[in-house]
Amino acid sequence: MDNVFVSQHPLVKHKLTALRDVGTPPRDFRDLVRELSMLLCYEATQDLPGVVRSVQTPLATTDGYKCEDVGVVPILRAGLGMLEGVMAMLPSVQVWHIGMRRDEETLQPITYYNRLPSQSRMNFCIVLDPMLATGGTAVAAVTLLKNAGITRIKYMGLIAAPEGVETLNSAHPDVKIHVGAVDSHLNERGFIVPGLGDAGDRQFGT
Repeated sequence: MDNVFVSQHPLVKHKLTALRDVGTPPRDFRDLVRELSMLLCYEATQDLPGVVRSVQTPLATTDGYKCEDVGVVPILRAGLGMLEGVMAMLPSVQVWHIGMRRDEETLQPITYYNRLPSQSRMNFCIVLDPMLATGGTAVAAVTLLKNAGITRIKYMGLIAAPEGVETLNSAHPDVKIHVGAVDSHLNERGFIVPGLGDAGDRQFGT
């Protein structure tokens, strides 16, 4: 798919390997999520919009660049772990939170918290969620953003399943998907295989 970007950076592969390891403790897991988010954010924002501006150096005036504000939308709770790394990379952000959980029987997303503005002048947003599994949560989040008037949206995650990629791409073909890896498949419980387990539980030790 033309709108799916899987990082090939050696550092991403190295840190994903450590993240997958069942023996990685929560504190190290959180650090790895933050570091991976910084690396993936760098790749996902190569076309970040902005304007040319002049800057005075110690020697002369030269042309520079000023990035536009970016809306960052972590999906609670697992997406919170990605937020710090992304905020460290971006010069100016607005952070909006969406709380969603997956019904363990139907595997459908349930929205329990929504702090999106009813309308926004923001043009560009990045949805943060470590795991693109069934794709239901990502589709619901992007739909909420579009209803709020956001015209340009990207999804950024750590690991995706082919099923989730297909679901998000089918519902929102204009949304670019940036991930560290696309794994084999979903199991009968909707978990990515080989994956890394539940990203929220592993971050917060629950």
